Amino acid sequence: MSDPNLPADFQAPPPPPLSATPPPAPRPTGLRIPAIILFVLGIAVLVGGIAKLIAGGIQGGGALAVLGAMVFGFSFIPLPRPGKDPSQPIPLLERIAGVFYEPSRIFKNLGEHPRWVAAFLIICALNIAYGVAFRTRLTPQRIVSTVTERMAQTPFIPPEAVEQAKVDQLEELTNPVRQVLAGVKSIVGQFIYYAFLAALFLLGVLVLGGRINYWQAFVVAIYAALPIVIVQRVLSLVLLYIKDPDEIHPILGQETLVQDNLSILFSSADRPILFVLASAIGILSFYSVWLRATGLQNAGTKVTSTAAWGTAITIWVLGLVVAAIFTAIFPAFIA
Repeated sequence: MSDPNLPADFQAPPPPPLSATPPPAPRPTGLRIPAIILFVLGIAVLVGGIAKLIAGGIQGGGALAVLGAMVFGFSFIPLPRPGKDPSQPIPLLERIAGVFYEPSRIFKNLGEHPRWVAAFLIICALNIAYGVAFRTRLTPQRIVSTVTERMAQTPFIPPEAVEQAKVDQLEELTNPVRQVLAGVKSIVGQFIYYAFLAALFLLGVLVLGGRINYWQAFVVAIYAALPIVIVQRVLSLVLLYIKDPDEIHPILGQETLVQDNLSILFSSADRPILFVLASAIGILSFYSVWLRATGLQNAGTKVTSTAAWGTAITIWVLGLVVAAIFTAIFPAFIA
């Protein structure tokens, strides 16, 4: 029955509006075309290697195809949602300079605009340039001879594997095509490393109660490494041409020639594990931990100082453990 007290033209009020569903987070779809190109190029090189038309094409093409597949997959990972008052992206040169003297501001901006390609390519270019200079200065023959000699001292590596490795490594260091593909493999390896490191950052921050997007963790991994790589590679290049080549270790020198840590207190031949552990206690090592913690705290959505430092220190300790295990298994390579 209708209520006689209501007017004849009475209409019930409309229901309250439903809460608006937030739009989906943006994704870096611009990576897909380059990823497809990398994948197709990798397959072409791989086929050329199988047909014995391109020396080292199987490994190099396979690595390039893996990189293309990974980048394509990364294009589906959501980017950070823009804030209520988003800032403008900082230009590249200002980002590179600023990460040295004002990293908090740079990482905060990178957390909103996680741009990483240029910094990653700079890291790769410096590493490849130093590797080429190192091989030229010490000669491929000496490097391969030292590496295979250490392999022969490892009990579980058979002699035939040592001889085959000597032939393959010498070919890779002297054949121009294989050198180019070795550079490609280096780039792929570094991308995988930073992708894995970003996953560890993400996991560590989440476990310690923080909130961070994967791209934010990824850009921290790259930009926290950029100053370290610049300092190490520039100084190592200078030292490479100042020092007598006979005084440079053909294996350890490939990483860096900068002695800023406590490894100078131990002999790599007599105390290899202590030598490796002490090499992680130095100015650049602590600078790296500080940059990572600063990056995580400022680039993340909600990361406390405790979560940032806890993650950075934990990963540093894990790196020490992995290095110690590798040294215990292959002590001859450190000697």
